[in-house]
Amino acid sequence: MSERVHIVCPHCRSLNRVPEGRLTDHPNCGQCHAPLFTGHPIALTQADFDRHVSRSGIPLVVDFWAAWCGPCKMMAPAYEKAAARLEPHVRLAKVNTEEEQALAAQFGIASIPTLVIFRGGREVARQPGAMGTQDIERWIRGHLANVR
Repeated sequence: MSERVHIVCPHCRSLNRVPEGRLTDHPNCGQCHAPLFTGHPIALTQADFDRHVSRSGIPLVVDFWAAWCGPCKMMAPAYEKAAARLEPHVRLAKVNTEEEQALAAQFGIASIPTLVIFRGGREVARQPGAMGTQDIERWIRGHLANVR
């Protein structure tokens, strides 16, 4: 029997237990029945950030960004592609630092864009600056050896 992985629904925030071997079978939330993985980064706010960081059984990569930031805008399509390629083994998310200033302050975000990898409720890596899709994927995989 395969181990079950906790996945936080990006739509209703319910905690789902999905057999690890079924993550790639496009699982739906047991509560709201929406897809648990969409192939796109999810937007996080103060209200749901901690739940996704602390309760998810897969790594979470967060892009701290702002709408006025040119490099953030340039990196957005690459980050979007990386999400489509890395899910369901990694969840990619975005935090708008203008709207979520407390989160940016909590994590000491000094420049944007900044990518932060969380695993098991704690930060494991951080990378400031814009990157292309391949660089994003390589950086994530380099810090999470078991990510396909």
